[in-house]
Amino acid sequence: MAETDQALPPSDQLAAMNLTDTVEKHAFSDRVLIRSIVGRPDGGAGLAGERVRAGGWVKTGREQGKGTFAFLELNDGSCPANLQVIVDAGLAVLSKLVATGTCVVVDGILKVPPEGTRQKIELRVEKVVSVGEVDPAKYPIPKTKLTLEFLRDHLHLRARTNTIAAIARIRNALAFATHSFFQEHNFLYVHTPILTTSDCEGAGEMFQVTTLISESEKLEKELIKNPPPSEVDIEAARQVVSERGEAVKQLKAAKASKSEITASVAELNKAKENLSKLEERSKLKPGIPKKDGKIDYTQDFFARQAFLTVSGQLQVETYACAVSNVYTFGPTFRAEHSHTSRHLAEFWMVEPEIAFADLQDDMNCAEAYVKYMCNWLLDKCLDDMQFMAKSYDKGCIDRLRMVASIPFVRISYTEAVELLEEAVKGGKKFENEVKWGIDLASEHERYLTEVKFQKPVIVYNYPKGIKAFYMRLNDDLKTVAAMDVLVPKVGELIGGSQREERYEVIRERILEVGLPLEPYEWYLDLRRYGTVKHCGFGLGFERMILFATGIENIRDVIPFPRYPGRADL
Repeated sequence: MAETDQALPPSDQLAAMNLTDTVEKHAFSDRVLIRSIVGRPDGGAGLAGERVRAGGWVKTGREQGKGTFAFLELNDGSCPANLQVIVDAGLAVLSKLVATGTCVVVDGILKVPPEGTRQKIELRVEKVVSVGEVDPAKYPIPKTKLTLEFLRDHLHLRARTNTIAAIARIRNALAFATHSFFQEHNFLYVHTPILTTSDCEGAGEMFQVTTLISESEKLEKELIKNPPPSEVDIEAARQVVSERGEAVKQLKAAKASKSEITASVAELNKAKENLSKLEERSKLKPGIPKKDGKIDYTQDFFARQAFLTVSGQLQVETYACAVSNVYTFGPTFRAEHSHTSRHLAEFWMVEPEIAFADLQDDMNCAEAYVKYMCNWLLDKCLDDMQFMAKSYDKGCIDRLRMVASIPFVRISYTEAVELLEEAVKGGKKFENEVKWGIDLASEHERYLTEVKFQKPVIVYNYPKGIKAFYMRLNDDLKTVAAMDVLVPKVGELIGGSQREERYEVIRERILEVGLPLEPYEWYLDLRRYGTVKHCGFGLGFERMILFATGIENIRDVIPFPRYPGRADL
């Protein structure tokens, strides 16, 4: 670099380099994305001769030529591929650069490496701008192969691994695809509350939100430090009030001056205020407030019981019944003590709601949405999907292509049970019994998608006894207009239904499942006032990532997994 460039501040040095439009500089940083170099069809070879600034974390590093230079494999998270960087010993202390996890920013010139090497381009460093050192003896994410289970104990660092970084980019792509799909189809994005007083599923497995416990603990500490007044203290305060009152009477009887009477009244008022405070404080008792032997939730923050939401569906319906097509996409919560590879306490749901639409429309939307996401990954995220195919599931790309290109099978719940019963008669063994009225287990769902049809299956018209109160009752009075989208590898990916729009029917259903009417009066209003035929579904976002990547455990496809006993960071 020229001496005049050396004098420039770091933020201006890159601008002074001979960069062309062929290299994509990050919009809000003084570096070039590694993806814009190695992600080109030619692997970056066409950029030979360009000067760039690159920054990233060392995946592997090694000193060569008896310590005269070092090779670094640098990755900045923009893509799965690394940029090979060559640093001469005269530019930096090489031992401080080569440790896995070290962060470096370098200026240099891109060059085509010698023939026979794997790389299409490499960066010959002219200046080491900055180094974030790592002590290799203490760094918990070495370059050796680590299990995903081990990485869960290092959530703050696990995104530095190839797998978790690839999953993060795939997750990002699926979120982008979700918004793109619904925006392209004229859906309005609605933010539904995380705090709620409604139990959407009626399951009761909800996290309660309360300040009663913390307020109770605070009060207990306060009462230990400043004990409540005794009856003697209160009686003494009453005596003071009596004496001050008598003094005011005497002054008035003696026709004292106005200023004397005013001062005496002020003292009386102060005594009364002190007595009131003492009496109020004497009523304070440690523990959670109770009324008639039950917890008094009127003393809680929201003056009633509140929970973390299990679904935004009921709330988003209020907008569907006003502006037609809507969707919500956010975190949901289940206080379920499950340690399976398919359950989290906090997970994300995509929940569209379509007005003037029935179950058939719901199935059409769900199928189109899943196909859209599969195509999006194949189009925008193929390099990461190739990494997942190589490292975890050889069939994941073929699975995406298959789902994106063929019509989903559609069968009724009754037909599904008949097919499963036929399989049992033919010798197939299921852990869960097959009979009409059961909720299909994951093994049943996967049999239908992976063995029987070998493609996605939509099962519809489920028994009303195993579905939520808001699903539309069919004419047979035994089933509801519900549907589940089942896919290979995962089983149920989407659950949805046509909603019950008839006031009397849904009121009866709420009572039938044992829920109180009062918390759902607002929901009933949607049926009282301008009711409309509508439907919707929920897609478990992490399940979609499991399906796409072939990763086995749901805890590895969300950045910060929450499950029984664990809520790190």
